[in-house]
Amino acid sequence: MTWLWAIIVGLVLGLIAKAIIPGKQQIPLWLTIIFGMLGSVLGNWAATGLGVNETKGIDWVRHLLQLAGAVIIVAIGDRLWVSVRGHRKHAT
Repeated sequence: MTWLWAIIVGLVLGLIAKAIIPGKQQIPLWLTIIFGMLGSVLGNWAATGLGVNETKGIDWVRHLLQLAGAVIIVAIGDRLWVSVRGHRKHAT
């Protein structure tokens, strides 16, 4: 069940990150999920470092850090994906 939640969170964070980043990202859905999962891990790591990973109620700061991590990972991952693929589709 843990992997299922990780995939769902990765999908949600990845899609929100793609919506926040300006322009069209070229990464496929499966990579969006992986990058969202990595962003979640990065956000959890930052929340633990800041001491805000466990709070009473909803962990808003941790969730915002997870989203920020997903935005960073998706932005970098999209650039790498485009450079490895060697072309970029232009939206007109």
